[in-house]
Amino acid sequence: MALPRLVPAAAAESASTATLRAEVRAFLAEQLTTGGFTPSVDAWLCGWDEAFTAALAARGWLGMTVPTAYGGRGRSFLDRFVVTEELLAAGAPVAAHWIADRQIVPSLLKYGTEEQKREFLPKIAAGECFFGIGMSEPDSGSDLASVRTRAVQTEGGWRLTGTKVWTSGAHRAHAFIVLARTAPLDPADRHAGLSQFIVRFDGPGIEVRPIVSMGGSHHFNEVILDDAFVPDTMVFGEIGEGWRQVTSELSFERSGPERLLSTFPLLAASAQAMAAQQIPHDADLGRLVARIAGLHQMSTAVAGALERRQSADLAAAVVKVLGTSTEGDIADFADLRAGDDSVIESSYRELIAAAVDQRPGFTLRGGTNEVLRGVIARGLGMR
Repeated sequence: MALPRLVPAAAAESASTATLRAEVRAFLAEQLTTGGFTPSVDAWLCGWDEAFTAALAARGWLGMTVPTAYGGRGRSFLDRFVVTEELLAAGAPVAAHWIADRQIVPSLLKYGTEEQKREFLPKIAAGECFFGIGMSEPDSGSDLASVRTRAVQTEGGWRLTGTKVWTSGAHRAHAFIVLARTAPLDPADRHAGLSQFIVRFDGPGIEVRPIVSMGGSHHFNEVILDDAFVPDTMVFGEIGEGWRQVTSELSFERSGPERLLSTFPLLAASAQAMAAQQIPHDADLGRLVARIAGLHQMSTAVAGALERRQSADLAAAVVKVLGTSTEGDIADFADLRAGDDSVIESSYRELIAAAVDQRPGFTLRGGTNEVLRGVIARGLGMR
């Protein structure tokens, strides 16, 4: 039985998009020449640089899909895809604005009130407002239907109590969107009774605790909500529609080029090291390049589907599974071939060390690959 096409294949890049790509590459080349940043692995998660974010905003490369009425550029998802792909390939420090630009912008445009759009969208486009995500909990990772954070209605708003975990950038961001239970869990329909709220980190009843990795880096956090008050104006979307909204948002989180390019700077450095005979020649490098090329086409096709306002949930899950597996294989490839050879440049070793350190998280974040394989199988009608 032939499998259904998830989304139409990617179209050829237009002349205007190719021009935009060249502009971004020229900007990045200038930044590298002047020491504006040092390429790194997983820079979209770990590379927090608000000055670099401001430089992107000044060029109109933040909030690209935001209508001009809300301070954005009114450009297409494909234009935004080109910009983000080039930034990721260069290993640029984009963590400060990443979640807000990738996930919060389209969610606000789809579910936000007029007041919420006017408050947050112009600031995001200007690189002045950073967001986190409040989905996962200590006992609820990929199984979001089991979240325990409670929201109880009170005069003028809601009181939230619970714990969110793995919240990237919470110690620096301004707000996050929290998934909470507004009705008791119904075993017959675990997805019912969930709602979302925009919660500011500087409000009372909110504590951010750092989660420091074994390698010493700090970008994850645990957020404790202790009877935190959220006004009715910050209810996000419709009460009781949280699951439907989250499912829609996850297509933006899972489908982007960050799910396949987190270790691209290491792949590029490996090619240079091989050309310089610092590591042995190996055909597996070509196979990894071919996988990235194929994933580029798949991810571009998803961006095209989003531009056409078509559902891309299933296709996004496929890209995420294949992309994060490839990212990990790039880390393993470089680590195994570099060995202890003293001719290896220190910058290359630093990229390898960072990739190996981050590797365990590639297939976990954004939904574990094990869970997503089940999503894919159900979506394709397999049993």
